[in-house]
Amino acid sequence: QNGRLVMKRVCVPELDLRFSDVAETFNELQERYENMLLHIRNLQKSCGCAHNDHLTISECLAKIREEHVSLRMKGYDFSLSVVPVDSHGADNETLFPPALRFAQEELKCTSENTKAAVSKGAILQELIGWLLRSQVQIAEQVKRVTATYQDQGRLHENLEKNMKEVRRAKELSVKYRQHAEEVLT
Repeated sequence: QNGRLVMKRVCVPELDLRFSDVAETFNELQERYENMLLHIRNLQKSCGCAHNDHLTISECLAKIREEHVSLRMKGYDFSLSVVPVDSHGADNETLFPPALRFAQEELKCTSENTKAAVSKGAILQELIGWLLRSQVQIAEQVKRVTATYQDQGRLHENLEKNMKEVRRAKELSVKYRQHAEEVLT
Protein backbone atom coordinates (compact mmCIF):
# COMPACT_ATOMS: atom_id res chain seq x y z
CA GLN A 1 0.00 0.00 0.00
CA ASN A 2 2.73 2.50 0.92
CA GLY A 3 5.38 1.27 -1.53
CA ARG A 4 7.01 3.08 -4.39
CA LEU A 5 4.99 3.86 -7.47
CA VAL A 6 5.90 1.90 -10.60
CA MET A 7 4.15 2.59 -13.88
CA LYS A 8 3.73 0.33 -16.89
CA ARG A 9 4.14 1.46 -20.48
CA VAL A 10 1.02 2.18 -22.53
CA CYS A 11 2.95 2.87 -25.79
CA VAL A 12 1.72 6.46 -26.13
CA PRO A 13 4.88 8.52 -25.56
CA GLU A 14 3.18 11.57 -24.04
CA LEU A 15 1.13 9.38 -21.69
CA ASP A 16 4.13 7.25 -20.74
CA LEU A 17 5.92 10.50 -19.87
CA ARG A 18 3.00 11.74 -17.75
CA PHE A 19 2.77 8.44 -15.88
CA SER A 20 6.53 8.50 -15.38
CA ASP A 21 6.33 12.07 -14.03
CA VAL A 22 3.64 11.03 -11.55
CA ALA A 23 5.70 8.05 -10.37
CA GLU A 24 8.89 10.11 -10.04
CA THR A 25 7.16 12.96 -8.20
CA PHE A 26 5.27 10.61 -5.89
CA ASN A 27 8.42 8.62 -5.07
CA GLU A 28 10.28 11.87 -4.27
CA LEU A 29 7.36 13.02 -2.11
CA GLN A 30 7.28 9.70 -0.28
CA GLU A 31 11.04 9.81 0.33
CA ARG A 32 10.84 13.37 1.71
CA TYR A 33 7.85 12.44 3.86
CA GLU A 34 9.65 9.40 5.29
CA ASN A 35 12.76 11.52 5.95
CA MET A 36 10.58 14.12 7.69
CA LEU A 37 9.17 11.39 9.95
CA LEU A 38 12.63 10.02 10.67
CA HIS A 39 13.98 13.43 11.71
CA ILE A 40 10.91 14.15 13.85
CA ARG A 41 11.31 10.80 15.62
CA ASN A 42 15.04 11.44 16.09
CA LEU A 43 14.25 14.86 17.57
CA GLN A 44 11.56 13.39 19.84
CA LYS A 45 13.95 10.68 21.01
CA SER A 46 16.80 13.11 21.68
CA CYS A 47 14.51 15.41 23.67
CA GLY A 48 12.79 12.60 25.56
CA CYS A 49 9.39 13.56 24.15
CA ALA A 50 6.43 11.22 24.07
CA HIS A 51 6.54 8.70 21.25
CA ASN A 52 3.17 8.64 19.59
CA ASP A 53 1.81 8.83 16.09
CA HIS A 54 1.57 12.62 16.18
CA LEU A 55 3.87 14.47 13.84
CA THR A 56 4.49 17.17 16.36
CA ILE A 57 7.65 18.85 17.44
CA SER A 58 6.05 21.34 19.84
CA GLU A 59 6.80 19.30 22.98
CA CYS A 60 10.44 18.99 21.88
CA LEU A 61 10.69 22.71 21.20
CA ALA A 62 9.25 23.52 24.62
CA LYS A 63 11.93 21.39 26.27
CA ILE A 64 14.67 22.98 24.17
CA ARG A 65 13.38 26.51 24.91
CA GLU A 66 13.71 25.77 28.60
CA GLU A 67 17.47 25.73 27.97
CA HIS A 68 17.37 29.35 26.68
CA VAL A 69 17.15 28.55 23.03
CA SER A 70 14.87 30.39 20.65
CA LEU A 71 13.02 29.19 17.59
CA ARG A 72 13.41 31.35 14.50
CA MET A 73 10.62 31.26 11.95
CA LYS A 74 10.69 33.08 8.65
CA GLY A 75 7.81 32.09 6.42
CA TYR A 76 7.92 28.31 6.28
CA ASP A 77 11.61 28.16 7.24
CA PHE A 78 12.25 27.33 10.84
CA SER A 79 15.47 26.72 12.73
CA LEU A 80 16.91 26.85 16.21
CA SER A 81 18.87 29.92 17.14
CA VAL A 82 21.20 29.06 19.98
CA VAL A 83 22.56 32.06 21.83
CA PRO A 84 24.87 31.16 24.71
CA VAL A 85 24.60 33.13 27.93
CA ASP A 86 28.36 33.21 28.50
CA SER A 87 30.25 32.88 25.21
CA HIS A 88 33.63 34.63 25.86
CA GLY A 89 34.79 33.89 22.31
CA ALA A 90 34.41 30.11 22.46
CA ASP A 91 33.32 28.20 19.37
CA ASN A 92 30.01 26.37 18.97
CA GLU A 93 31.62 22.96 19.52
CA THR A 94 32.58 23.81 23.11
CA LEU A 95 29.60 26.04 23.91
CA PHE A 96 26.74 23.77 22.99
CA PRO A 97 26.20 20.25 24.23
CA PRO A 98 26.10 17.55 21.54
CA ALA A 99 22.41 16.87 22.21
CA LEU A 100 21.58 20.49 21.44
CA ARG A 101 23.63 20.49 18.22
CA PHE A 102 21.91 17.22 17.25
CA ALA A 103 18.47 18.76 17.89
CA GLN A 104 19.45 21.78 15.82
CA GLU A 105 20.46 19.57 12.87
CA GLU A 106 17.36 17.37 13.15
CA LEU A 107 15.11 20.43 13.17
CA LYS A 108 16.87 21.81 10.09
CA CYS A 109 16.42 18.50 8.24
CA THR A 110 12.78 18.31 9.37
CA SER A 111 12.19 21.79 7.96
CA GLU A 112 13.79 20.99 4.60
CA ASN A 113 11.91 17.70 4.16
CA THR A 114 8.61 19.19 5.32
CA LYS A 115 8.78 22.05 2.81
CA ALA A 116 9.75 19.63 0.02
CA ALA A 117 6.86 17.29 0.90
CA VAL A 118 4.35 20.15 0.74
CA SER A 119 5.79 21.36 -2.56
CA LYS A 120 5.91 17.90 -4.19
CA GLY A 121 2.39 17.22 -2.94
CA ALA A 122 1.06 20.30 -4.72
CA ILE A 123 2.81 19.40 -7.98
CA LEU A 124 1.60 15.82 -7.76
CA GLN A 125 -2.03 16.85 -7.26
CA GLU A 126 -1.89 18.82 -10.53
CA LEU A 127 -0.44 15.86 -12.45
CA ILE A 128 -2.89 13.40 -10.94
CA GLY A 129 -5.85 15.71 -11.49
CA TRP A 130 -5.13 15.90 -15.22
CA LEU A 131 -4.82 12.11 -15.54
CA LEU A 132 -8.05 11.44 -13.66
CA ARG A 133 -10.01 14.08 -15.59
CA SER A 134 -8.71 12.74 -18.92
CA GLN A 135 -9.28 9.04 -18.25
CA VAL A 136 -11.71 8.48 -21.15
CA GLN A 137 -9.50 10.30 -23.69
CA ILE A 138 -6.43 8.44 -22.43
CA ALA A 139 -8.16 5.08 -22.92
CA GLU A 140 -9.06 6.09 -26.49
CA GLN A 141 -5.47 7.12 -27.23
CA VAL A 142 -4.15 3.80 -25.97
CA LYS A 143 -6.75 1.89 -27.97
CA ARG A 144 -5.76 3.72 -31.20
CA VAL A 145 -2.06 2.80 -30.98
CA THR A 146 -2.57 -0.94 -30.69
CA ALA A 147 -2.19 -3.05 -33.80
CA THR A 148 -3.49 -6.37 -32.52
CA TYR A 149 -6.19 -7.53 -30.16
CA GLN A 150 -3.52 -9.08 -27.92
CA ASP A 151 -1.63 -5.75 -27.73
CA GLN A 152 -4.88 -3.94 -27.03
CA GLY A 153 -5.61 -6.22 -24.07
CA ARG A 154 -2.10 -5.92 -22.66
CA LEU A 155 -1.96 -2.13 -22.98
CA HIS A 156 -5.48 -1.74 -21.57
CA GLU A 157 -4.40 -3.83 -18.58
CA ASN A 158 -1.28 -1.66 -18.18
CA LEU A 159 -3.45 1.46 -18.31
CA GLU A 160 -5.81 0.06 -15.66
CA LYS A 161 -2.85 -0.75 -13.39
CA ASN A 162 -1.43 2.74 -13.92
CA MET A 163 -4.74 4.40 -13.09
CA LYS A 164 -5.03 2.27 -9.95
CA GLU A 165 -1.54 3.46 -8.96
CA VAL A 166 -2.51 7.06 -9.73
CA ARG A 167 -5.50 6.78 -7.38
CA ARG A 168 -3.26 5.25 -4.69
CA ALA A 169 -0.76 8.07 -5.17
CA LYS A 170 -3.55 10.63 -4.84
CA GLU A 171 -4.78 9.14 -1.58
CA LEU A 172 -1.33 8.83 -0.01
CA SER A 173 -0.02 12.17 -1.26
CA VAL A 174 -2.99 14.01 0.27
CA LYS A 175 -2.22 12.30 3.60
CA TYR A 176 1.51 13.08 3.33
CA ARG A 177 0.89 16.70 2.42
CA GLN A 178 -1.63 17.21 5.25
CA HIS A 179 0.80 15.76 7.78
CA ALA A 180 3.61 17.95 6.46
CA GLU A 181 1.37 21.03 6.66
CA GLU A 182 0.54 20.13 10.28
CA VAL A 183 4.25 20.19 11.09
CA LEU A 184 4.52 23.67 9.58
CA THR A 185 1.67 25.04 11.68
